[in-house]
Amino acid sequence: MTKVEAIIRPDKMEDVKAGLDELGVKGMTFIHVMGAGKQRGRTEYYRGQEYVVNLLDKIKVETVVKDEVVEAVVETIIKFASTGEIGDGKIFVSPVSSAIRIRTGEQGDSALG
Repeated sequence: MTKVEAIIRPDKMEDVKAGLDELGVKGMTFIHVMGAGKQRGRTEYYRGQEYVVNLLDKIKVETVVKDEVVEAVVETIIKFASTGEIGDGKIFVSPVSSAIRIRTGEQGDSALG
């Protein structure tokens, strides 16, 4: 099992969700987060005053999938989250040693589906 975490633009959330649904990914978590990467924020104006927004709104997508579909999940996220501009986000892939479905006690891959 592998955990795939992606930090994406908020306006790409529905596209990524639809893409993962189409791929058959059953469990996904979407979390509103704020962060700063290479882009280091942006300058905005409010009532004629300039100010810098250091932390930008992002969405964190988390899912744990079977090892066989990790590449397809990563490719799907890239396909639906990419704009080609700075600030598109990052994807992190890490191994998961165990998963347990609380309701039934199922463990491993059977707890995912």
